[in-house]
Amino acid sequence: MNETRTFKVAMVGATGAVGETLLPMLEERHFPVSELVLLASERSAGSIIHYGREDIVVRALSSYDFTGVDIAFFSAGGTVSYEHVPRAVAAGAVVIDNTSEFRYQSDIPLVIPEVNPEALAGYTQHGIVANPNCSTMQMLVALAPIQRAVGIERINVATYQSVSGAGRSGLDALGRETADLLNFKDVNKPRFSAQIAFNLIPHIDDFESNGYTREEMKLVWETRKIFADDRIQVNPTAVRVPVFYGHSEAVHVETREKISAKQARALLEAAPGVEVIDRHEPGGYPTPAGHAAGKDAVFVGRIREDISHPRGLNMWIVSDNLRKGAALNAVQIAECLVKTYL
Repeated sequence: MNETRTFKVAMVGATGAVGETLLPMLEERHFPVSELVLLASERSAGSIIHYGREDIVVRALSSYDFTGVDIAFFSAGGTVSYEHVPRAVAAGAVVIDNTSEFRYQSDIPLVIPEVNPEALAGYTQHGIVANPNCSTMQMLVALAPIQRAVGIERINVATYQSVSGAGRSGLDALGRETADLLNFKDVNKPRFSAQIAFNLIPHIDDFESNGYTREEMKLVWETRKIFADDRIQVNPTAVRVPVFYGHSEAVHVETREKISAKQARALLEAAPGVEVIDRHEPGGYPTPAGHAAGKDAVFVGRIREDISHPRGLNMWIVSDNLRKGAALNAVQIAECLVKTYL
């Protein structure tokens, strides 16, 4: 990192679940902030957030002038990014957008620093870098070393996604419904399409015309863009589960060349951002509550060869969706920009 410079940083969505994770991460990683501007809706403006030794007053995004801001993090939803990112870029800021608004625009880089840092060079076209979806992010951090070594032909993935992926309202819903049911009360007006407490919901985001949900299609679109390989076939199912923090994924890949489980394990053990927990015993595998929640790594276990396919490989991938799945990756993108481009 360029230690001779400091940067004026703006954070849009400072009072949301991702913003609350991103703020301490900037501090933990000693990002060179000269001034931090916290922005949110009119409703949240005026609230005070502690950062470092400061108490910072949250300002209203709608009236803020981004002139002088070097880096702006956006984590307040696609409609907010659609309206205000162009203003930030026009004022000279480089935007790291944590929504889906710009991910699928071909000339805006979609970046995971452990996977495709070279794509960051494209930020100059629009002044925007897109942060991938949380479920894509953890999967590709784990699959990247295998893709580099032998290539991947097809990915079958079922995701088991925590309620924090739906923001604070998702966390509140799981807590409230659990308390109601344990007190023998009915669940009224569920936040999700069905009761989430003690239940599984095979539906995240809107349905597309092909019968898949948009959350599932994100895994298809983003995998191909980040790996820069449209030949990769992805068959996803996304499930919301009654877990507060941490997404889990059962991933089955068909590689272009044969690779053994032992070889894959060795690649993963050497991969940046990956922690392997893969013992053939009770508890010898990662879980969202026991390992991922509050941690930065992508945890991988249950690595084994697919007994139904000659080039198949299975694994279980777990990560904190608010940390590596959102905030950490955004900060890592900023670190790469500072080190190489700004």
